[in-house]
Amino acid sequence: MTDSNKQKNQVTEAEWRDKLTPEQYHIMREHGTERPFTGPYWDSFEIGTYYCAACNEPLFRSDTKFDAGCGWPSFFEAVSENAVTEHRDATHGMVRTEIRCANCGGHLGHVFPDGPKPTGLRYCMNGHSMHFVPDES
Repeated sequence: MTDSNKQKNQVTEAEWRDKLTPEQYHIMREHGTERPFTGPYWDSFEIGTYYCAACNEPLFRSDTKFDAGCGWPSFFEAVSENAVTEHRDATHGMVRTEIRCANCGGHLGHVFPDGPKPTGLRYCMNGHSMHFVPDES
C-alpha cells in the first residue's frame, strides 16, 4: 500500500465534509465543476505555487499558468509527474481525461491536448480545488 492510498483510506467522507467547504466538497469528492469565470485564480497571475485544497500537496507552479480564455485556471504542466493522476471520464456524453490529486485523490479538473508549447497540454482546473501560496520576495 502506498502512502497516498493509506491517506485516502484514513480520511472518511464525513471528515472530508468537515475539512472542505461545500463547494470544494462538491468539486473534489463528487467530481463537480465550478461555473467558468466564477472560481478563484482563473484571472490571477501572481508568482507562486498552487496546492491541493484538500491535502496541501503542491500541484502547479505559476510559471506554467496561461490564459486559456476558458474561465478556469489553466496550466501546461504539473509541478511534477507524480503530482496528479489521469483517469478516463466518460460522463456528460463525451470522453475526457480527468485529473486528480495523486496524494488524496481529489478531483481537480481535466486535461486537454490544446495547450501551448512545450507540452501542448491544457490542465483546466477548478479554482476551488486549489489554494495559492505566493513566493516570498
